[in-house]
Amino acid sequence: MPVTDHVTGRYAAAVPAIVEKVGCHYLPPQDYEIGREQIREFARSVQDDHPSHHLERAAAILGYDSLIAPVTFVSVIGTRLLPELFEHLLIGYSVSDVLHTDQQIVLRRPLQVGDRINSDLCLESFRQSSGSDVMVTSNTLTDASGIEVITCRTTFVARTGGYTEPAMATSLRTLMRS
Repeated sequence: MPVTDHVTGRYAAAVPAIVEKVGCHYLPPQDYEIGREQIREFARSVQDDHPSHHLERAAAILGYDSLIAPVTFVSVIGTRLLPELFEHLLIGYSVSDVLHTDQQIVLRRPLQVGDRINSDLCLESFRQSSGSDVMVTSNTLTDASGIEVITCRTTFVARTGGYTEPAMATSLRTLMRS
């Protein structure tokens, strides 16, 4: 049964495609290597002056071999994966169609300099409520040994049958890939 947007009267053509993706996983082919200067730069940008993000000896006092990243550093990896998330799981949507409404981060250990991180993206659920499409995704990050390091769960909301101007969608896709 097609879903109609009550505001525009248009059908939400994306709904059937995304419903089929619920429970599916996408494993991006590339991993992400955490660099020393990336951690320092990110910590400065979020004004996190904890010494373990800037000084090796401070991280060593906490029992780590190298700098550790702030918890929110995971957003760097997540942002890099957004184009793939929309291409493989959030079918029919673009970054300009959705509002990021909730984020949960389960940290098993801090990210460290030299970590090579792999991602497992999953569309956990899709539902429609009050004229909105609500999508929950997860991203399980593992290290080179296959041990889970961080799991992120994100909720996105889009207007059912929403429309993004094609030029805006193209501009956002270009920006996300740069």
